[in-house]
Amino acid sequence: MKLTCLSHGRGGVHRPPCHVLELSGLRILLECPLDLSAIAIFAPVPSSSPSSSGDLVAAPPWYKAVAAHHLFDPCLLDAVVVSSPAAMLGLPFLARNPNFSAKIYATEVTARIGGLMMEELVAMHSEFVRYYGLEKRQGRPDWMKWEELERLPIELRNVVMGEEGEELGCWMPQYSAAEVKECMQKVVPLKYAEEVCFNGAIILKAFSSGLEIGSSNWMISSPRRSITYLSSSIFESGHAMGFDYHSLQGNDLILFSDLSSMNSTDYDTKPDECNSPPLRTDNDNEDHIIKSLSGNDENLEEIEKISFICSCIVDSLKAGGSVLIPIGRLGILLQLLEYISRALDNSNLKVPIFMVSATAEETLSFTNAIPEWLCKERQEKLFLGEALFGHAELIKEGKLCVFPLLYERELLMAWQEPCIVFSPHWSLRFGSVVQLLNRWHSDHNSLLILEQEVDAEMALLPFKTLAMKVLQCSFLSGLKMQKVQPLLELLRPKLVLFPEVLRPHCPIKEGGSFAFLYYSENVRLRVPNSRKGFEVQLATELAFQLEPRRLLEGSMAIARLQGRLLLSKGKYLLVSGKKPLKQSNEQMLLWGSVDPARLILALEERGIVGSICDDDKAADGYWFIQVSKPEEGLIKSSASETVISCDDERTSALIFEALCSVCDGI
Repeated sequence: MKLTCLSHGRGGVHRPPCHVLELSGLRILLECPLDLSAIAIFAPVPSSSPSSSGDLVAAPPWYKAVAAHHLFDPCLLDAVVVSSPAAMLGLPFLARNPNFSAKIYATEVTARIGGLMMEELVAMHSEFVRYYGLEKRQGRPDWMKWEELERLPIELRNVVMGEEGEELGCWMPQYSAAEVKECMQKVVPLKYAEEVCFNGAIILKAFSSGLEIGSSNWMISSPRRSITYLSSSIFESGHAMGFDYHSLQGNDLILFSDLSSMNSTDYDTKPDECNSPPLRTDNDNEDHIIKSLSGNDENLEEIEKISFICSCIVDSLKAGGSVLIPIGRLGILLQLLEYISRALDNSNLKVPIFMVSATAEETLSFTNAIPEWLCKERQEKLFLGEALFGHAELIKEGKLCVFPLLYERELLMAWQEPCIVFSPHWSLRFGSVVQLLNRWHSDHNSLLILEQEVDAEMALLPFKTLAMKVLQCSFLSGLKMQKVQPLLELLRPKLVLFPEVLRPHCPIKEGGSFAFLYYSENVRLRVPNSRKGFEVQLATELAFQLEPRRLLEGSMAIARLQGRLLLSKGKYLLVSGKKPLKQSNEQMLLWGSVDPARLILALEERGIVGSICDDDKAADGYWFIQVSKPEEGLIKSSASETVISCDDERTSALIFEALCSVCDGI
């Protein structure tokens, strides 16, 4: 097995890591994200309101894929495995290549939400097309010419090229709605924990990671090893099913790919906080670790953050300002809607909430129809006959209004300020968020809520001077450092593939029950096999053909067989050969030394009279048995061979039968 890390991600939920796994002769791409933070180098489409784009690129956006993607020929990929909606946004770039034939695997929820995100990206990009006209797909755009790149500020140039120019080939023109549809037809949607076999050699299963609705970790099994692909995970969630780590226990290898802590204050964790007492085999200690891992402290922290956001929203509304929320995480958005509604009721504020998005209506409807991927509290609402999320009731009561476009007639008629608007995109480069920022950026009472991963300085560059208040919030996007070690001990792998960049920040106890290999970006890592052998299943038909023979010493029985070795559903299977096995004396295989005294007794049982020759007749390590009845013959034996000499076929057959009875063989 070989692993190549194409990207560490460094974008949290919106830009997960990406790897290529070579296993059982197959090449599997793990995740296919886009770096949508790079869109910040483009100036938004101008509006009637003044804006200052500075040195931003005034052109239709191109989109930045993983740095090493352009080095891989799509035809060399056999499969793509996706763990979250954001991790599939780059798939149409692969799928539109005529040589791409790989199957794409994702949970049905990830596939649906990811597809809606791609459709929304295409819809928002159309605003640039209307302003600049259709873009050329052949050749590089003018802004990528060297003389134009030299004019860019160093910060923007590094985004375009990378520090050493290695990322210039990552940029691609936007895909179309037709290409999204064609791509989605190649996706194989899986239910929770559904088993699927790829190419007869690899078994795939998806289990909840807890991060987002439908987001998953993967179990990848081959005949010679079982692998846990551990993506960004959280133990408790206020909306999604929790992290299902029980289903991942005992696999041979863990590919640890949760690098979300690289973007958080979790780096401040002290080294001794990352360590934990070694996991003992007793159940009490294991239960203690499970409780420490799965406590609802993380969910309480998220609720506290959301409550603080709501208090800031209420303060802005009371001051007469409006609130703009371009948050890109679906689960956080759904929770915010519920808590904001309660905060407004508690403050006796009658303020409209608008959601403006081309796919909002379909997304909101879908989230109330997927109970198996939601947390227990949400699932209980299903049995009580209640809506899984609060937005259904808000829409019914007219407190939440959903529109696909900002300038729809119905929205303009319902519009009033102050108000709360949920609108894409978190990059602040396209969608109705651009028009709303142009409208409110000079209002010191209004509030903009951004995620911590967004580079606020670059994102807000076109909207200077900014009087609007900006609140950046850091939501939990993966494992905390101090939980990594106890989780690995709980999962009990033999080997852990761990990112080198996290090694200094999360010291791991070496020399335990499992070993570590550290991987880096764009370095191909050869992974040793922890299993010395592999299991083979025996077909029922072939099993009934066996004639096992118990060994003289011990409880083992062995049999000779002839069959064909097949690979099916990730396991080796031995089936009957095309021709039946014919046993004969010539095919018999014997081993072990022959005891002459036991052989004499075995001969007598078969009516054969023989005697052991005197020692003075033995030579060169051989001993002899002279057969006198029923026919004459001679048995000559040593540690390496036994020779039967007899002219009578029946007598020689009986002698051979007696010899077999005192030796092990098949």
